[in-house]
This record gives sequence, C-alpha cells and structure tokens, in this order.
Amino acid sequence: MNGEVFNANPTIYTKSKRSLRKSPFETGQSLWVDDIEQQDWSDTSDAEPIDQDEVFDLIRSIADPEHPNSLEELRVVSPEQIDIGSNVITVEFTPTVPHCGMSTLIGLSIRVRLMRCLPPRFKVDIRVKPGSHQSELAVNKQLNDKERVAAALENQALVETLEKCLATAGSQE
Repeated sequence: MNGEVFNANPTIYTKSKRSLRKSPFETGQSLWVDDIEQQDWSDTSDAEPIDQDEVFDLIRSIADPEHPNSLEELRVVSPEQIDIGSNVITVEFTPTVPHCGMSTLIGLSIRVRLMRCLPPRFKVDIRVKPGSHQSELAVNKQLNDKERVAAALENQALVETLEKCLATAGSQE
C-alpha cells in the first residue's frame, strides 16, 4: 500500500472473553468439507446452526492493515454487528475514521476469512456501518460484487497484504 496512515492514533479497547465453545478445528474436526462437489447444500435440515458469537470468533483476531491491533481491539467488529438469517450472514463493520482508506481491505479480509471457514451454503454480505464512512455506498458495492472481489484476489500485492491481516485470524491471545 502507499504508506499513508489514515488513523495515526486509534483508540484501543480491551478484548472480550473468548467464547467457551470449541470450534470444529479445536475438536479435531476439519474446517473444510471433503468432496464438496458431492454435497447437496440445498438440504440444510441437518446442518449445524451458526450464531453471532461463532462468526465473531472467526473474524475478531484479524489484524488491522495499519496498526498492530486486531479488528476487535479497534472495535471495527463486534458480535452485535453480525446478523444471521437463513443461510445469509451479514457482517457490518465500523472503520476507525470516516475517511479510512483501508475500509475495502478490512472488508475483504472479513469476506475471505469467512469464505475459508464457513460452509458454502452461506451467502456472506459485508457492509460498512451506515454513516461511518464517507464512501459507504462505494465500499459496500465493491465488497459485495463477485467480479470485483475476484479481480482483487488476482492482485498479488493485495493478496500479500490480505494474508498479513489474516495471519493472526483465529489466534487466542
């Protein structure tokens, strides 16, 4: 990225207690579905439900691209900003400043983390909290357009930065 810091002195918050629930990974189950092509995702009658805390646990420790802090520590994400419907998960995030130039990268980090961890039956919508960013509509459009996301993930420099943000995802510190 260009080195410009959009929020030089962010407010750092204390992390909340980690959920006591064990993730599939912690219980020895795979996070990936074997033989994904053979799965029938239209029948979700025996699918394990998912809740806000479980989704929050997946994204809370993603590193902010500008600071050595997690999205949780900067209050960019919280369980209250996650809505779960019938196979639709909406994550709203709050940039630390209204002119944050890293908002798209933060949203992309959240999207990629959830794409990697959730079963493909879930549709994921990532949105900037209404009124929290001066380019809210443009950021939301970019984060939820399949072609734009695919193009972004073909940019090697962007993917390297994204992987740095995701390197801490799932850590339990």
